[in-house]
Formats: sequence, C-alpha cells, structure tokens
Amino acid sequence: MPPAAPNPAPLAPYDAVLVVSFGGPEGPEDVLPFLRTVTRGRGIPDERLAAVAEHYHYFAGVSPINAQNRALVAALEAELAASGPALPVYFGNRNWHPFLADTLRAMATAGVRRAVAFVTSAYSSYSGCRQYREDIARAQAEGGDGAPQVEVLRRFYNHPGFLEPVTELTRAALAQVPAERRAAARLAFTAHSIPVTMARTSGPDGNGYPTQLADTARVVVTGLDAPYDWSVVYQSRSGPPPQPWLEPDVGDFLDAVAAAGARDVVLVPIGFVSDHLEVCYDLDVEAARRARELGLNLVRAATVGTHPRFVAMVGALIRERLTPGAPRPALGRLGPHPDQCPLDCCPVPRRPARPASLDAARTS
Repeated sequence: MPPAAPNPAPLAPYDAVLVVSFGGPEGPEDVLPFLRTVTRGRGIPDERLAAVAEHYHYFAGVSPINAQNRALVAALEAELAASGPALPVYFGNRNWHPFLADTLRAMATAGVRRAVAFVTSAYSSYSGCRQYREDIARAQAEGGDGAPQVEVLRRFYNHPGFLEPVTELTRAALAQVPAERRAAARLAFTAHSIPVTMARTSGPDGNGYPTQLADTARVVVTGLDAPYDWSVVYQSRSGPPPQPWLEPDVGDFLDAVAAAGARDVVLVPIGFVSDHLEVCYDLDVEAARRARELGLNLVRAATVGTHPRFVAMVGALIRERLTPGAPRPALGRLGPHPDQCPLDCCPVPRRPARPASLDAARTS
C-alpha cells in the first residue's frame, strides 16, 4: 500500500481543481465489478458480494453518486467562473469510472501540474480521509513523473457552508411534521458506522469521527427554531458480527423511540453530502420500512448536494488555501481542521482475519 499523499507546502496558482469521490456503478453489469474493486485484496467471494449487490439492483444497478458528483462539478465550475479562481474542474473516483488514475493522466495531458482536491467526505477517519489520500498517491504513482501534484483541502464538517445548509434542510424536514406534534419530534443525525478501532484513531488531537459528528449535530440543533431531543445514530454497518462498530444503529434507535412513545422521527443524514445509495436505500427503504412497522411517522432531511451555499463553500476553501493567513471559519467547539493532516492521522485500522469484511462496500 502506498503512503498517503502528504499535503505539500501550498503552491499558487493552481492549474485545476479535482473533485474526488468514492464512485458507484451506473448499470447492472457494473455492480459486481464495482464491488470487487471496493473489496480488492480481502478475498471476499462473489456470493457474499451478491448480497450487497441486491441493494444496487433495487435501483436498476445504478448508484446516484456519479450523477450527483457531475452536478457538483458543473455547479463548482460556475461558482469558480463567477468568484474565482477560474480553474477547470476534473472528477475522479477511488473505485469506479472515472478512476483517479485515468483522471490524473487526462490532467497531465492537458498540462496540469498542480491541482487542489476537494474530497466529498466531510469527516476524519481512515476510510473517510486517509484512504482517499492513499488512493491519490497510488494514482500518481500509476501516472509516473508527469502526474500532477495534488494538495487536498481541509475537512469541512464544521464549516458554515456545510452546516448552515444542513440546518436549513433540517428545518424544512421538521416542517413536514404536523404542527401540533412537531415539538415532540425526535431528531436522529445519521452517519456511516465504522469499526470502533477505526474511530479510536480517527482525527487530529483526539477529536475523531464520533466527536466531530456530535459537535456538528449540536450546532445544527442550536440553529433550529426550538429545542429538540436529538441523537447521533449510525447506519450502513457491513463488517463481521464479532467486530464492534459504532452504535446505536438507526434501526435499533427507531425501535427504542417507538417503545418510548415517540410518534415522529426526522432523520438527518449529516454524515453524507449527497443522496447516494446508502442514503436512498438504508434510510429511504430499510429505515422507512422499519418505521412503518413501528407506526412511526418518518421524515428524512435532504443532503446538501448542490446547495448554493455548499458549492460556494468549496470555492471558499480553495481561495483560503491561496491566501496565507486567511481566516478558516468553523462552527462548534473543535475549531477549523488543519490544512494539512498530521502524518500519523487516521492510520490504517487492523482488520479481523476472518470472516472477510464488507466494510465500505456501500458508500456510494
């Protein structure tokens, strides 16, 4: 495994912007090859991958993530044309077309030598941060000496340009709850579960993934029109049963609040930036089915997607990197994430030897 790509000293001007994401299949014939790519090197047989594949086939084998990222690229191009810097925007994935290595080769052919990367993962963890930098380094190695230098923008989980749209979308979801019951609605901020061992080593200065999620959820609740009972819950667990993952699971949370007499639950997928497959299937299908069985009224808030404030945030992150000493805005208690991740941040977690895990197979 190559080392994670370090963030070099800032260089300006940049030649291009690179949007980096997870990737997802765009047709039934892509599903198994995509899942093999995601789980490469783990020895997971196709019959086990087939169980995850059914979630994609529920949507005709198409994950929404690539289309959503293309929309983000188009919106970011317009934002940079209007507010600067006027740079071309490229798109590359870790696990499916357009692969990062192919995108970097295209950038090199176009004369790009220095690029700044926006990763569509807001929080700190091995799978959400360091693994992206490792894959950039791997793609650069495949591209050889001509591959562009890539500098990754800081984590944005507590940036106003992320949390203010989340607050707005949460308020809109709450408005769908009958007015006479709204004050008693339960808020559940959902994020992808990860192994406890990964969570313990995530983030700089001990401010890891669970801490970041709790802090951002608190900011959102504070910005609402009234106090609400809220929790951070987790979804999309895919590891072997004996391995501890972050809890509570969203389904277990729904069971508990229904037993306690709740009637309305608003799910806020704060761990995600677009309505990709894990939001659409794990929340809109599985969690919604569980809620119906329990007699709960379930409302799901939209993700930020191409919200103008979010797109403007990406432009602002690029401009702040070009301006030494510029303010790094952040909400909550943790302060801005450093521009450069420490070299020992979010190390590779130890995986159980058996059974082989499907973790991170459905983050698209």
